[in-house]
Amino acid sequence: MTAAALPPVVDADTWQRQLDALRAREKAATRELDAIAAQRRRLPMVKMPAYTLEGEQGPVRLVDVFGGESQLIVYNHMWFPGEQWQCPGCTGFTSQFTRLEFLDNYDARFVIVTQGPIDEALAYKQRAGNKMTWYSTANSPFGSDVGAPPGGGFAVNVFLRDGDTVYRTWHTNGRGTEQLSHAFALIDLLPYGRQEEWQDSPGGWPQSPTYSRWASSEDIAALYGPDA
Repeated sequence: MTAAALPPVVDADTWQRQLDALRAREKAATRELDAIAAQRRRLPMVKMPAYTLEGEQGPVRLVDVFGGESQLIVYNHMWFPGEQWQCPGCTGFTSQFTRLEFLDNYDARFVIVTQGPIDEALAYKQRAGNKMTWYSTANSPFGSDVGAPPGGGFAVNVFLRDGDTVYRTWHTNGRGTEQLSHAFALIDLLPYGRQEEWQDSPGGWPQSPTYSRWASSEDIAALYGPDA
């Protein structure tokens, strides 16, 4: 960073005019997100087979993963067999969710499902200091059927339960998961933003290779794990 990497200095009235212009776009984006959410609520759904996953207490039916609620969000956590440290993006993303009780008032639950064997997954949860509830799809086609096969990427899926019947209502992956995170929303407010090379920034702004500022899985464990 150099002294040149600074926004221009203007008087308060000029600053307010430019802020107002930006605010108009921000409010338009908010209304568009509301419209997208409305369209999402009108999506059809797909009936799911009766999957069995592995949980902390052993085999568990997908319908029972709902924990009695009618709605379920699943984060499909990437898994690399035999590795001590799993995907830093997934590890960092899910470490944000330490208090999910607010979902109780919305008849919903949010859990992690990974391709890793349940014993290894629970050991990793402990090592990384993760607070979410984990399940394994290592012995089930569930992960592959919802866009998160062995060796595949991460995903978010949403399900609705009607009695003992489960339906898939929504799916996203890649940058589609950003809307579920508070981290990037906060970072994007900063004058320098994410400081990644792909971003459109003024000349002279600090920029680094993509992902280079992200915390590693070891960093996350140091902050939240048992030895933190």
